[in-house]
Amino acid sequence: PMNTFLGVPIRVRDQVFGNLYLTEKRGGAQFTDEDESVLSTLAVAAGVAIDNARLYEESRLRERWLRASAEITHRLMSGSDRGEVLGLIAERARDITGAALAVVAVPMEGTDALTVELAIGQEAQAHRGLVLPVDDSLIGRAFSNVTPVSSPDVSRDDIGERGETGATRFTGLGPAVAVPIGVGVADDGVRGVVLLVRETGKPVFSETETEPLQGFAAQAAVAMELAEHRRDAEEIAVLQDRDRIARDLHDLAIQRLFATGMTLQSAGRFIEHTQASERVLRAVDDLDETIKIIRSTIFGLRAHENGTGPGLRARVVRVVGEAAPVLGFAPSVRMEGLLDTHVPKETADHVVAVLSEALTNIARHAKAGRAEVVLETDGREVRVTVSDNGVGIPPEGRRSGLRNMTERAHQLGGHLDLTSPPGGGTTLVWRVPVEDE
Repeated sequence: PMNTFLGVPIRVRDQVFGNLYLTEKRGGAQFTDEDESVLSTLAVAAGVAIDNARLYEESRLRERWLRASAEITHRLMSGSDRGEVLGLIAERARDITGAALAVVAVPMEGTDALTVELAIGQEAQAHRGLVLPVDDSLIGRAFSNVTPVSSPDVSRDDIGERGETGATRFTGLGPAVAVPIGVGVADDGVRGVVLLVRETGKPVFSETETEPLQGFAAQAAVAMELAEHRRDAEEIAVLQDRDRIARDLHDLAIQRLFATGMTLQSAGRFIEHTQASERVLRAVDDLDETIKIIRSTIFGLRAHENGTGPGLRARVVRVVGEAAPVLGFAPSVRMEGLLDTHVPKETADHVVAVLSEALTNIARHAKAGRAEVVLETDGREVRVTVSDNGVGIPPEGRRSGLRNMTERAHQLGGHLDLTSPPGGGTTLVWRVPVEDE
């Protein structure tokens, strides 16, 4: 047992950081007031040293944020594209905060969902292209509430990614913070969310770390806005160039072709040779057809499609959302590639029909508790993969739906692959070639 004991608190800015203890004074004597005064002085010195160490660390961290902000500003002013700037923002934020994973998610036009535009770091491949509902994820809560949202363990937190697939995506990861992009920026609202996740066992994100993250997120909003302005300017330049070409074709080419046709038609009356006269008349007819073709081209140049309908991504999200009540759960969705650009409208219609048929089959026959939809294209083909953990396809089951999907694939020069292992579950892969437009 202790015979003598003396303790004083170590305070850092009026907050108790710890305690300094002394026990068993030499000689067995009791601690005096003088001993307590000396120990209190040492505790004050320790508190000052700790505070100075914190200030030094904060100043170094602030310097790193300032350097990163300067680098990003330089990239923005030099005209770097949106993807490059967002990637730099995610990489610098991940490096400075010691995060293992950085994710940037943006709203999907025409839907109420978010899609992961880029992911860097641990388990990044499992996140790229994911479609996330705004009310069922850490990212969604930050987007809906327009405020940073943190979690001590993103793989287990109720507001994290729920379900088996979510836990798998965050294997080995723990503390996380999601910061909305666009807060404090004079724009039309939140443009997306930055998610940073540390490894399991690492400290949670503090307010001191979250504040500069919000500034970084504001820079991401600036990058998005500048990219939109550049895209609008490029579209205007293209449209102006099309108008100029159309005007030149109409005012110069068509008029000269028309005059040449009239001249040939008049000259044909004075040609006595029958075959020569017929050739001249055929040339006049060819000129007339050429004029019609040029006029059609002018019409095509001046016709500007603006919002003629939702893209393939939005249509897929809508189909999955409509199937959720029938299935009894919301399937996970992941999309990769330039789906709205590379996939022609006719092929997109088939993709939507096949996906709807596949989800309907799961709802009717699979008795599944989970399903996953993956849609991807590399510019050469588009591939739809639908998997579930149901009972599989019985040998005596109806196959009219599968036959329809197979016919759709053959019609477009593709094929359908179906696997159903004995242990249950089914994976459907429907792929067809696409033209790179």
